[in-house]
Amino acid sequence: MLKESYPYYLASEAVYANTDLTVTNKYSGDPATQVALADAEVIDKAIAAAEKAQPAMSALAPYQRQEILEHCIKRFQEREDELAQALCIEAGKPIKDAKGEVARLIDTFKIAAEEAVRINGEVVNLEISARAKGYQGMTKKVPIGPCSFISPFNFPLNLAAHKVAPAIAAGCTFILKPASRTPIGALIIGEVLAETQLPKGAFSILPCSRDGADLFTTDERLKLLSFTGSPDVGWALKAKAGKKPVVLELGGNAACIVDEDADISDAIDRIITGAYYQSGQSCISVQRILVHRAIYDDFKQRYVERVKGLVAGDPAYEDTFIGPMISESEAERLEGWITAAKEAGASLLCGGTRTGAMLDATVLENVPKDCDASAEEAFGPLSILLPFDDYDAALDEVNNSRYGLQAGIFTRDIYKANRAWDVLDVGGVVIGDVPSWRVDNMPYGGVKDSGLGREGIRYAIEDMTETRLMVIRTPQN
Repeated sequence: MLKESYPYYLASEAVYANTDLTVTNKYSGDPATQVALADAEVIDKAIAAAEKAQPAMSALAPYQRQEILEHCIKRFQEREDELAQALCIEAGKPIKDAKGEVARLIDTFKIAAEEAVRINGEVVNLEISARAKGYQGMTKKVPIGPCSFISPFNFPLNLAAHKVAPAIAAGCTFILKPASRTPIGALIIGEVLAETQLPKGAFSILPCSRDGADLFTTDERLKLLSFTGSPDVGWALKAKAGKKPVVLELGGNAACIVDEDADISDAIDRIITGAYYQSGQSCISVQRILVHRAIYDDFKQRYVERVKGLVAGDPAYEDTFIGPMISESEAERLEGWITAAKEAGASLLCGGTRTGAMLDATVLENVPKDCDASAEEAFGPLSILLPFDDYDAALDEVNNSRYGLQAGIFTRDIYKANRAWDVLDVGGVVIGDVPSWRVDNMPYGGVKDSGLGREGIRYAIEDMTETRLMVIRTPQN
């Protein structure tokens, strides 16, 4: 169960300033708890504290940063059930999926603890000509400085962890704005961080309104902005961020190709998970499924039957696969897209019915390419089927999108796998599995409207550090 109220964390300390933010149970719609909401004055204080604490944060030895991360791992393991229950309530995430996200939270901090002690530089050979004889160079990585993080509602724990954990490993202070719909997981992370030996002021975790969060983007004391969320918001923030580097992990309408040599049963098992895991509310959820015409009818019949059998309902039950969308308005939006696609000529193979925030797992066929259901990010329990005859044409169709996050290819042909890796304009190509697959140490991010930069701990640390060169001259006799 959730507490009656939660504080925000300002300069490493819990502050019960108010109870202005109501967090609802996403399945029942009832209020679940109250959270303190920060205003612009509080955010300004948090940035000032982060700037003041940065020298002490930079001075922490790698083993000290590792010890802080290891403390977090231990405490998250002790509070696994509490964290999973919070996710189930605030995000409407089926409990088995919530437990999986807690496991990934722990994995992410473990990876960061390992990386904290291997942030290395290099020796650079500078003697490239006679004038450089006797010169040598060495580099080291130094923290970029106070960082600004904005995390989304769909993975409230692990996507916050992908910003917080590498920042600690790199030696950066930070302020974090969790999604207002799902702030509890991040605040529990804050409660654990407050137990550690982080310098006072090294972190602040501040639920706040979007209007009140402008300083997260524009304040020049912050040296990096990392945002995960919608493309429209992300690119607008980048335009306002000024001189600071920006990392954007945005949306997608991920495609999956099932070639004629694929194991149909295996492909269906994986695509069901990829398309409908946590009600499709993932930026790498399988949305477009391109199936070779030779197996299309068989695949369609078996796939639709499996989708019809998915259990929908209360996310607190272990057998629930489809829970609520994050809000009734989001479910209404996607229901409207489904209706518009049908009116444009698409065939509804199953689903399409909504009750409140619950939208049935839906499969469409023959969706016109300019319909939102195909061209935009559904971010809900929807997948669309389309047949193909030519593999290269299917690759072109995957690229026929303003997004480019990840793609999945089911083929046994190594040459086709390599061709997909060569030509697909995406951040990652997953062979033999869905684009929805991610492990927390891999480079993860997209191109085109799907974002800028890469997450995955080692790759995030690269963004959160700068290379500092030292040149040594040895006088020549």
